Amino acid sequence: MSILVYTESEGQKFKKAAFEVASYAKEVATMLGTTVTAVSINGGDSSELGAYGVDKVLEIKNDKLSTFNAKAYADAIKQAAVQEDAKVVVVSSTADSKFLAPLLAVHLNAGYASNVVGLPESTSPFKVKRTAFTNKAFNVTEIPTDVKVIGLSNNAFGLKENAGSAASEAFEPSLSDNDFGVQVTAVDKATDKVSIADAEIVVSGGRGLKGPENWGMIEELADVLGAATACSKPVSDMGWRPHSEHVGQTGKPVASNLYIAVGVSGAIQHLAGINASKVKVVINNDPEAPFFKAADYGIVGDAFEVVPKLIEKLKEFKSNNA
Repeated sequence: MSILVYTESEGQKFKKAAFEVASYAKEVATMLGTTVTAVSINGGDSSELGAYGVDKVLEIKNDKLSTFNAKAYADAIKQAAVQEDAKVVVVSSTADSKFLAPLLAVHLNAGYASNVVGLPESTSPFKVKRTAFTNKAFNVTEIPTDVKVIGLSNNAFGLKENAGSAASEAFEPSLSDNDFGVQVTAVDKATDKVSIADAEIVVSGGRGLKGPENWGMIEELADVLGAATACSKPVSDMGWRPHSEHVGQTGKPVASNLYIAVGVSGAIQHLAGINASKVKVVINNDPEAPFFKAADYGIVGDAFEVVPKLIEKLKEFKSNNA
């Protein structure tokens, strides 16, 4: 028996989420006295996974799987789980994994716990802590099924290196035409230096920026911090920024370590999508903006005065501590 983990990749490079779920799976494997096997689909250098506790990597190389297909990916991972007699399967909470996890659970007749934020509180019975009500509360969920599927919340566990090496072997799942009933015809990718999904820090802008011509200071602040840029729904709806940057309940969820909102009022839908972020900072000239009630730190002031000064101070700090 082994803990099975699906390690996501893009452009033949593992995502940060892959190393996080590997780190988590290693801790669960230690609790259960077993090993960690990873499934890599057209992924990166398998030896990288060994540094995060993976003992064996099943490498799937298949041109049909060059673009994500939830049904086909779920079928492939299910076959790997059966081969390894895995009783616990760990996936991340990226958009792709959230699509495939329910399908995988059905394939394995498994219970599925999404939005898991910590190690199992007990293994017999198997209980995990999860977020609920758009990250406003927690619950402890018992998974009584023989096989369990865990969806780990992004940035909930972090990266933990474990000195070791991972053996790799080729794995060829049997996929049918039925697995490819849906075909990807085009992919619209964000071109940011840092993706929102993998970002430790996110700098977001709202209507308070008054127009797309003022977005330069958001990008400059993000560049200084090594952050991803994001925006509120009205900003993407008006075409100031691409929809790939829209964060919120109806956009992309954000679980960064630091979320900075500039000129974002803080509608309930926006807050629901960023509540999982650990530290939230808001800059707004309206002291009654709803965001201040949810923020850890707030600055009441004109963004066009505050942000340039913040950038200046950050650059000064970086040069003094280089």
